[in-house]
Amino acid sequence: MKNFIFQTAGTVIHESGAISRLGEIASGIGMSRVLLVSDPGIAKIGLLDRAFNGLKAGGLDVSVFAEVLADPPVHIIMSALKQAQAFAADGVIGFGGGSSMDVAKLVAFLCQSSQTLPEIYGVGLAKGKRLPLVLVTTTAGTGSEVTPIAIVTTGENEKKGVVAPQLLPDIAVLDPGLTTDLPSQVTAMTGIDAMVHAIEAYTTKLKKNPISDTLARLGLKLLFQNIRTAMQQGHDLEARSQMLVGAMLAGQAFANAPVGAVHALAYPIGGQYHVAHGLSNSLVLPHVMRFNLPVAGREYAELARELFDDLGASSDQIAATRLISALEELIVDINLETRLRNIGIEEQVLPQLAEAAMQQTRLLVNNPREVGYEDALQIYRAAW
Repeated sequence: MKNFIFQTAGTVIHESGAISRLGEIASGIGMSRVLLVSDPGIAKIGLLDRAFNGLKAGGLDVSVFAEVLADPPVHIIMSALKQAQAFAADGVIGFGGGSSMDVAKLVAFLCQSSQTLPEIYGVGLAKGKRLPLVLVTTTAGTGSEVTPIAIVTTGENEKKGVVAPQLLPDIAVLDPGLTTDLPSQVTAMTGIDAMVHAIEAYTTKLKKNPISDTLARLGLKLLFQNIRTAMQQGHDLEARSQMLVGAMLAGQAFANAPVGAVHALAYPIGGQYHVAHGLSNSLVLPHVMRFNLPVAGREYAELARELFDDLGASSDQIAATRLISALEELIVDINLETRLRNIGIEEQVLPQLAEAAMQQTRLLVNNPREVGYEDALQIYRAAW
């Protein structure tokens, strides 16, 4: 067995209604003056009030920053940091989807650090400690509540990542009651995103390890078996719980066994055309899997056997192909678009997308099969 390091959140709380005692949870790790980070959508539907009230019930002073944008640009992070410093926050809570949690992670670190944001772009460059940090997810998708990763939009379309163990929270909170009113399309896109995390973690080239493998298998199974119910019966608390836990497991898996070409090819779609991350992933997922099949067939087959009981003594090729076909069927069933041309991407820009994907070297090195420019272009053409 190869050497490996596995890191995750210090504590995970899965509890329906946990939001009502968020103040108790936060004060338990020393918070008294909290910056609560979220986004306008969460505020609009009333979820942010539940977090705020839970904190106030615990006797905490709260400053709310609810201006997070999807794929947060630098100025949003710096505004949140300035507010935290002016408030003299002694703890940070991220409440929402991946973008809000990413901003909270970075603010918690930068509040305590002499480093600037550009100095920590990359892997393992952050030095020192952060403020106490609690992350509360309101979607079953990004897994950001248990990852040491934050993504920042640094230019008009360019994204950079910060990967550092300091970004792991002290506590991750999974409250399925927060997800019951998610629109079905949000459930679909975030759910597919989480499945991609599991699949790519399981087939990663450099840091594959037995803990991530175990989490990825179970995470994919929970997500695949519950996404249709969660979409069609949004208030089914059990289905929502299974989705939340599945997404978290997938997050723990890919945080330690990083994702590859699906994400590398999805980022230019999202960045240049402002397509939701989960949809960007789903558009290229089956085509990347077919590209990887010659070298990742065994792993795909193992995942297929987790999902389907009727494969018996089928060959790895048959089982792996079954997995890809089942995912394609699922994408159609949950009403996600399947063609780049149908989201406004013209064929003549595919070479530009391929060139942009080649810049995602931190992701491409993890892919089980080496991806060159011509490979990326052919994958985009297959998805077009």
